[in-house]
Amino acid sequence: MSGFASVVFDCDSTLVRIEGIDELAGDAADEIRALTDAAMRGEVPLEDVYGRRLELIRPTRARVDEVGRMYVDTLVPHAREVVAALRWLGKTVRILSGGLAPPIQAVAAELGLASADVAAVGITFGEDGTYAGFDRESPLARSGGKARVLTTWELPRPVLLVGDGATDLEARPAVDGFAAYMGVAYRPAVAAGADFVLRDESLAPVLALACSDEDRERLRDSPWAGLV
Repeated sequence: MSGFASVVFDCDSTLVRIEGIDELAGDAADEIRALTDAAMRGEVPLEDVYGRRLELIRPTRARVDEVGRMYVDTLVPHAREVVAALRWLGKTVRILSGGLAPPIQAVAAELGLASADVAAVGITFGEDGTYAGFDRESPLARSGGKARVLTTWELPRPVLLVGDGATDLEARPAVDGFAAYMGVAYRPAVAAGADFVLRDESLAPVLALACSDEDRERLRDSPWAGLV
């Protein structure tokens, strides 16, 4: 490979070490985790579990905001550095997630990305902060949604997608390379369909994949030289 012009990251179990929906689950944790794992393994369509999970949990605004803080606290090793280096090299960096938008936006802000660099699922609350629903029209709440979003983004090519789940693997036809990040959760079916399998917890290998020979030369005298 001669490098990638754009890098798109999933968030849960990729940029961060947790699954936000599991953290929201509370007393329903076991049931929610089972539904999440089944969807991420590709055993059931995402749309069959998305609304069901939220209706079981009915998360408040305060709890969703708390998960955003947890995301920032559980960024995987070198997430900040890799994103900073990619942006310094002039590459396009985006976050594409089936997670709830407010916590994903918190991660984006921590990584220096703009709101427009994020696609996630909207959530609404009542005036008292109680759960009022989610964006049922979002393609990211359904199977195949990530590929549709990637197509509308029209990113500079070639594009590398980095993620851990079946919804990421589904999007492989819309990008030029798919790296299965298995540093948090190993999903055999996802790894089997990937172009690259990243087993280390650090995201540093993503920078190595994204770099052309010219990029590597530029990084040699940069603060991020050690990552490649």
